[in-house]
Amino acid sequence: MGFSPKLLGADEYVVVHMRTHAKALILPALVLILAGAGFGVAAALIPAEYHQVGLVVAAALAVLVVLLWSVIPFLRWRTSTYTITNRRLITRRGIINRSGKDLPLMRINDVSYERSLTDRMLGCGTLNIQTAAEGGTIVLSDVPDVERVHVAMTELLFGTSAHRPAVGDQEDRGRQD
Repeated sequence: MGFSPKLLGADEYVVVHMRTHAKALILPALVLILAGAGFGVAAALIPAEYHQVGLVVAAALAVLVVLLWSVIPFLRWRTSTYTITNRRLITRRGIINRSGKDLPLMRINDVSYERSLTDRMLGCGTLNIQTAAEGGTIVLSDVPDVERVHVAMTELLFGTSAHRPAVGDQEDRGRQD
């Protein structure tokens, strides 16, 4: 799901478009595997006299667990995006009810990032965006390739280059920093 160009203003272009890192899907994937294994164990342990009813109950529980702890987290991850244009930071999220926030880049005072050991191993981090508004800091968690996103935002805010290729463009991929 890309960012729609019809949502951009005149002379506005996308610099970075992403969703949170796929590490958010590790727990839902484990739940999916465990729900399948749990259903298999339950089906094998159901006494013969309750086999039909037991299978229906075990299947219903497995489906409920998968929906609540695998499907819904996947849909939340899939429908939550961060987009940085040459003018603003755009966040969108929501499965059924969509919500979004736009923050003009001129309101941003500082951009920093944090990477834990796990984040460094997985190639992601947290981007902290300091604004002059009352909310203070906007935290974008689990940003993939957070260092490149940080550099792109810093150049947009404080740099002198008029146009840089979007993070992830062909020219950018071959470069080893």
